[in-house]
Amino acid sequence: MAAPGAEEDPFGRYRSPLVSRYASPEMGFNFSERKKFGTWRRLWLYLAQAEKDLIVLRDGFNLLLPKLATVISRLADFAEQYAALPTLGFTHYQPAQLTTVGKRCCLWIQDLCMDLRNLERARDDLRFRGVKGTTGTQASFLQLFEGDHDKVEELDRLVTVKAGFKRAYLVTGQTYSRKVDVEVLSVLASLAASIHKICTDIRLLANLKEIEEPFETDQIGSSAMPYKRNPMRSERCCSLARHLMTLVLNPLHTASVQWFERTLDDSANRRVCLAEAFLTADIILSTLQNISEGLVVYPKVIERRIRQELPFMATENIIMAMVKAGGNRQDCHEKIRILSQQAAAVVKQEGGDNDLIARIRADPYFSPIQGQLESLLEPTSFTGRASQQVARFLKEEACPMLIPYQSKMGVKMELAL
Repeated sequence: MAAPGAEEDPFGRYRSPLVSRYASPEMGFNFSERKKFGTWRRLWLYLAQAEKDLIVLRDGFNLLLPKLATVISRLADFAEQYAALPTLGFTHYQPAQLTTVGKRCCLWIQDLCMDLRNLERARDDLRFRGVKGTTGTQASFLQLFEGDHDKVEELDRLVTVKAGFKRAYLVTGQTYSRKVDVEVLSVLASLAASIHKICTDIRLLANLKEIEEPFETDQIGSSAMPYKRNPMRSERCCSLARHLMTLVLNPLHTASVQWFERTLDDSANRRVCLAEAFLTADIILSTLQNISEGLVVYPKVIERRIRQELPFMATENIIMAMVKAGGNRQDCHEKIRILSQQAAAVVKQEGGDNDLIARIRADPYFSPIQGQLESLLEPTSFTGRASQQVARFLKEEACPMLIPYQSKMGVKMELAL
């Protein structure tokens, strides 16, 4: 049996690939015609019987939040596993001071934690429009209750509570303010920006052959180049995230041109952009979860890249060691400068390995510290408090946020216990 809302269109009309190819059945149904008309019927029934409601935006957030929490949980496991593994840091995409694989992952998690809080806030800030009438004055209901204002307010309160909301808007036009849609899509666009950044990092790391997304044994990386392992999932996330980031412009325009109590030019575009925003967010979260559950790390490649760059970064440590051994700082600095330029020429002009340390070992000037060179080049001595930062961040910030979603994530949260 087809999933709810997934049946074929008998008229052969266009169907969004967000639904037909990517979206989960639950999110597809949440924005389906069946859900829409069923919700309308229930809303009319609430006016008569004050029964419980599911409105679409709140339901969308409730579907996304456990998925986002699951992604954070998987990345937290990864960060804990590689908290102490040194890796070359980059600023301006140029080699910089060392960090660790786990610490870099925590930068991703921190952005996603901000998104989790933003989605929760946006969901909890949603109010019910309530029983307000055609232009928001409640005139028809006041007439129905023969001028009894208390009964109108009680009806408004009762329907709001039965619909599962704590509050209703005190004033509305024919619709709730379209600024609400701006807030909803803003947090989804912000989530898309976070995922785009994470997946871009993964794509760059895949190029460096340090970290790769999961790759199936029979997966084809390239039809022309069989050896390739293209980061297809990360590329898909980036592609769809860009689509989601652009959707926030639509409600901004809509909110700005709502004349007086309401115009109908909000209807068609809201029907598209709100649904597509939640559908797209649903897709990229599911894809990112798949990526985060199968990230592959290549420590030997990471170690080799560190060896290529670390000698240059260790020069300050070498100078300090020489000064402690009685050397002159200025003389040592000049020696290091000349040897560094020679080693850089080998790397850049000849394509060779960084031989700075070999040059230092061969220079009698540095004989007082020959026995210290290995310890001066130990990568873990260049990562500062990275591993301690990972442990504290996961314990105090990331994992406590996941506890409310533990039962829906399908995984035992050992970090949070």
